[in-house]
Amino acid sequence: MQHLSPQQLNVWLTDTSRTPPLLLDVRELWEYQIAHIANSQLMPMNTVLEHIDQLQSTTPTVVICHHGVRSMHVARLLAHHQFTDLYNLSGGIDAWAHSVDLAMDVY
Repeated sequence: MQHLSPQQLNVWLTDTSRTPPLLLDVRELWEYQIAHIANSQLMPMNTVLEHIDQLQSTTPTVVICHHGVRSMHVARLLAHHQFTDLYNLSGGIDAWAHSVDLAMDVY
């Protein structure tokens, strides 16, 4: 697992020459409804194992939560299940909102 800053993720998402990553948001539905990155997939942390078969182990995956702690735990869990191209969004959606998408709601 690697750590990715909001700025690095933004560069990746805007670079049309790179394959876009799966943006796996592991927060709760109510959090996702307040703020999320476009095209992210919601899979609350407590449901990841239940739905792990819906994910591709070789797809570049950026795991996102509010501040980066839950996402780090999920990324480690996925790594334990042989996922190979994992990134934790450092600072989570909160850091994204404060440094990339200043119009995004925060909570």
